[in-house]
Amino acid sequence: MQRSVGVVVPAYRPDVERLAEYVTAIAERLDPTAIRVELDVPQPGVVEALAPLPATVATAPYRRGKGRAITMGFEALDTDVMMFADADGSTPVDSLVSVVRPVEEDDADLAVGSRRHPEAHIARHRTFARRRLGDTFAWLARRLLDPQLFDYQCGAKAISRAAWEGVREHLYESGFAWDIELVAIAGALGQRIAEIPIEWHDQPDSTVSPLGTSVALARGLLAARHRAALIHENRLHGVIASQREEYPLIDGNER
Repeated sequence: MQRSVGVVVPAYRPDVERLAEYVTAIAERLDPTAIRVELDVPQPGVVEALAPLPATVATAPYRRGKGRAITMGFEALDTDVMMFADADGSTPVDSLVSVVRPVEEDDADLAVGSRRHPEAHIARHRTFARRRLGDTFAWLARRLLDPQLFDYQCGAKAISRAAWEGVREHLYESGFAWDIELVAIAGALGQRIAEIPIEWHDQPDSTVSPLGTSVALARGLLAARHRAALIHENRLHGVIASQREEYPLIDGNER
């Protein structure tokens, strides 16, 4: 039986024309059961411009952050497989097909698109500074986390509903560090993770600040390591957690 697929596209001040073309291509190529554009702080006229798309456009009057937007989108879906793709279209739709396939075919619980995989193809390169920061982060993540991947932060991932039910209550990161936390928690829970090489088109007008995002990712990486250790019932991390007051993005009792 073919699994149903839902796609979430988190967006903050997107290039409307590019986003519309991307969502249309997703609908035509993937033919998903549902597409949700999770749009934060929409500027005047944007919602109206996106209305004709074959997607639900959900808005928030404040900037939720990428992680919270995706989480809310996943929670709103009722499909067997859920995936997200960044609104700038850096991951072409053909690569999205490759990412979702292992989860559709039940060969993986979580599929992670990878720009740094040896078989990946970079059609448009990032600046030297962004490449160096990204490489350094990936190197550090491989040494701090159990899942050994080439790329943890690529904006294309797919997860089965059963796997999502396992990880959802362990997610705390509302911003760009959500990706690394998702991978760390999935690894700690023993879920099957597949890394899929993709084609990548870097977008030079991205809203991501390399330096500010790198600092946030470093903090998020340490937090992800901590929360993965809690799943393993590490005593030291248990003591640390007892001294903090943190709230997950979703209450584990909610449904």
